[in-house]
Amino acid sequence: MFSFFKKKAPPPVAPATGSAPDPAAALPPALAPAPAPQPEPRSRWFSRLAVGLRKTGAGIAQVFTGTRIDDALYEDLESALLLADAGMPATQYLLADLKQRVKDTRTTDPAAVKSLLADAITALLLPLQRPLVIGGADGQASPTVIMVTGVNGAGKTTSIRKLTRYLVEADKKVLLAAADTFRAAAREQLAVWAGRNQVEIVSQEGGDPAAVTFDAVTAGRARGCDVVIADTAGRLPTQVHLMAELKKIQRTIAKAMPGAPHEVLLVVDGNTGQNALAQVKAFDAALGLTGLVVTKLDGTAKGGVLAAIARWGAEQGRVVPVYFIGIGEKLQDLQTFDAREFAQALLG
Repeated sequence: MFSFFKKKAPPPVAPATGSAPDPAAALPPALAPAPAPQPEPRSRWFSRLAVGLRKTGAGIAQVFTGTRIDDALYEDLESALLLADAGMPATQYLLADLKQRVKDTRTTDPAAVKSLLADAITALLLPLQRPLVIGGADGQASPTVIMVTGVNGAGKTTSIRKLTRYLVEADKKVLLAAADTFRAAAREQLAVWAGRNQVEIVSQEGGDPAAVTFDAVTAGRARGCDVVIADTAGRLPTQVHLMAELKKIQRTIAKAMPGAPHEVLLVVDGNTGQNALAQVKAFDAALGLTGLVVTKLDGTAKGGVLAAIARWGAEQGRVVPVYFIGIGEKLQDLQTFDAREFAQALLG
């Protein structure tokens, strides 16, 4: 995960002169910066993650309270995984893997089978565990352009806020593009967070989303930014005309900077279970996703959807990694995804 340390505020940028305003030079209003978050020990994060996943894991863990390893145990486990929204393909895969592990280790204690299930879940989720790399594999992508999308209510703009702060604390110069011009107050909300994080923002009142992103990428290149994050409008994948606009934004970014966007992230709400998988499939087909941010895992009974996403990726021969998972509203409630940690927190 990104390291946290204090960073000097960037120098102010003078607004453009002339009769026509320059959207690339727009800055958020002067606001008091948010207090710098302190690094959270990973052990504390794990404890909060375990609490957040309690509803998902309770039904699964209950299966292993008996005294026998038999067909009834596996049937109960199948039901528990399906209720956790792991989906049938992932559930069948995990059961087959678990039975083989039990056979190989000659395990006779149901409590020990629980540990073997944690190993099986870890192995299934491990391909999703990849870091978000700024600058690209060769370090030449500057700025790294991140296009963020998702349906309304998934926590997209809030996740951008948290991601921005992490990048700033990792000493990255960030510029935001307020391309969510459909939702009322979305531009103002992003501007407030940009001010508190002391980063620049490009926005146009009632402007065309594609034009905003073009200006932002152009400005990011000119100002030597490390990262440009484009907040796009929330939409359902069934809204064909809006999905077409997302593709237009993606093409426009490529015109502003060849090879961009370098990352296309989808923010999904962990509470939506199998619907989250449907969103991944639809947005990936339209845009070619490079990563996911899974939010609101705290309090949901559907955290098994990560297993469904992992199995879908394996079957497709195409992995869409989970860069971050979220369990709350605070800045430290968005952390990098760790497969082993998630499996252990899930099963308690």
